[in-house]
Amino acid sequence: MATPINNGSDKINSDELPFIAPSRTIPRRSAFHWLQKGYEDYMIAPIQSSVYGFVITVFVYLLASMAYVYGSLPFLLILGSGVMFLGPVLAFGLYSISRQIDKGLEPKLGYCLRDGKRHFGNEMVFAILLLVVFLVWGRAASIIHIFFPTQTDATIADYALFFGIGSTVGSFFMALIFMVSAFSLPMFMDKKADVITAVITSINAVLHNKIALLVWASLIFAALIISMLTFFTGLIVIFPILGHATWHAYKATIDSSAWPDHESL
Repeated sequence: MATPINNGSDKINSDELPFIAPSRTIPRRSAFHWLQKGYEDYMIAPIQSSVYGFVITVFVYLLASMAYVYGSLPFLLILGSGVMFLGPVLAFGLYSISRQIDKGLEPKLGYCLRDGKRHFGNEMVFAILLLVVFLVWGRAASIIHIFFPTQTDATIADYALFFGIGSTVGSFFMALIFMVSAFSLPMFMDKKADVITAVITSINAVLHNKIALLVWASLIFAALIISMLTFFTGLIVIFPILGHATWHAYKATIDSSAWPDHESL
């Protein structure tokens, strides 16, 4: 593997870099360790993490209010899934907090803002990618709604058909988003890597560790269900822990040593 040439500047000779970062083979139960590490980061920076979680929770309540105003079940489902789609982008500041902790620094929200500004271009490209998938999903969800039983004598089978089709289509989009975003955002937070490299690296890592990442995806889904059962107030704690855990998932899975680090904090 070739060593990248940096020469003390921010300019990188891309010809010296691999196409993607290699993926390590990880134990199937790694996700539980990542959650533990995420909780430890949360306890190291409880105020910073909780403030971040509170802001996200307020954002979710604003979306829920929009769904209530419009009074539309499809709109509510689309917004709910949209939060899941955009979750990796919304957690960007949490990756910064974990990165600061890894470097032995006192976590500061100001650093998160600076990191966000520094990576704004990559974030926007990635957000547009997610937005395109979200819009396609929104269109698909509207079409699926034609299967929603409207007759007063609807049976359980009628509802089962609707939720079955919706779950199948939704699972496809969720799996796509998960593969694309599992490790990509933490990677270009940590390294001087472009969006395409980070996305392909993420997809490759998920396919290389299917069972372990399926466990991780299941834990994320379970955490989001718990958040819904608490009327989303649980997001104040759950969202930061998941964000921190995602950083540790990236560090444990992706060998990005060929890429130069971003400048010291």
